[in-house]
Amino acid sequence: MSPGSCDDVTVGERVRALRLWRHMTLAEVAGLVGVSPAYLSMAERGQRSIDRRSLISALATVLRVSETELTGAPDLGSDPGQSAPHTAIPALRIALEANSPHELADVCARPVGELAADLDDIKGLYYTRCDYVCAGERLPGVLDELYVHACAGAGAQDRAAALGMLVEACLTAAFAAKALGYPDLAHVAALRAEDAARVLGSPAALGKAAFVRCHTLPRALRTWDKTLAVAERAAGELEPHARDGEELCVLGLLTLTGALAAAVLQRGQVMEDWLAESARIAARVPDQMAGNWQSFSAANVAVWRTALAVERGEGGAKIAELAGGVDERKLTIRSRRADFLADVGRGVARDPKARAEAVGWLRRAEETAPQRVRNSAPARETVAYLLTRARAEAGGRELRGMAARMGVRH
Repeated sequence: MSPGSCDDVTVGERVRALRLWRHMTLAEVAGLVGVSPAYLSMAERGQRSIDRRSLISALATVLRVSETELTGAPDLGSDPGQSAPHTAIPALRIALEANSPHELADVCARPVGELAADLDDIKGLYYTRCDYVCAGERLPGVLDELYVHACAGAGAQDRAAALGMLVEACLTAAFAAKALGYPDLAHVAALRAEDAARVLGSPAALGKAAFVRCHTLPRALRTWDKTLAVAERAAGELEPHARDGEELCVLGLLTLTGALAAAVLQRGQVMEDWLAESARIAARVPDQMAGNWQSFSAANVAVWRTALAVERGEGGAKIAELAGGVDERKLTIRSRRADFLADVGRGVARDPKARAEAVGWLRRAEETAPQRVRNSAPARETVAYLLTRARAEAGGRELRGMAARMGVRH
């Protein structure tokens, strides 16, 4: 096990351990990743947060480790809201790794219609209620049953329906695994979604599979170029078929993914071009999250714009300004609302004078989706950073409570 796998609080502490292990100087690593030695020194001491994908990817590349070794593997604390969702991972892993649309699963399956209703309930639990425990208890069994109908021996109509649902089920599994800190399992789920989409062959299904693949590729700077290329290709292939409804939402999410990849790669104009295209597509669908595939809407584009500004390293004042342009009343899906609140908190935390405001945003995020936010590596990183500052200023009771619930040493 490398030094970066230990139970350090912040990404910066892990960076320092790995840097010393590699016998690299502070100035050497800072120069290679494009930050000042002073900034990296403060990050290693917990006085700056390292939560941008671009910087994490660059550090992982320079230190020759996986990003997980920097952000930390799932660290289960005593709070059940943080630890309980992880109990579903072993069964989910078996369901994803042991099944194939080319082999008959050895289980009894309910009719396709019943499975469709069950899957809709599970997606509601995951996306709308952010209840990973209840969703995790049900998703592995539904995956097993869907594979029965998706195998080559099933009737054509049921098989097509099951394959379409498999794409959705595997996508949900991928994002759940990613949110809980299991990037390897998230990537397996994305590959399973791609398998099902290829067998089904519909443009929308292939677009969905490309979307989830983009968000689960093993992370390094070079794979963000791959992410951008995959998003560009998938959007180009889907665009001729995107006339309304679901296809437009899938296309919109692919363009937002392209914007994210461009932001990580620090290609500002490319990011803006993708965001502009996302806004044009969003104008063609209802401005509502509920009922739109993956909540794509004009409101969601505004949420992404804020998140991308955080990724680009914008200051707290700019993040607060962008947040003011988001109508929170339209954020009716808890996962999107929680991510927005957490992103704003992370961005505002960059302003040393706005610590109280940052804590307020993060607390609202946690209240919106406790299981999701308490397992968020970027949120934990910001809480650890703020806690370091609070210790220096002899304060932070609310932060210590949040840290305890997130499994952050305090």
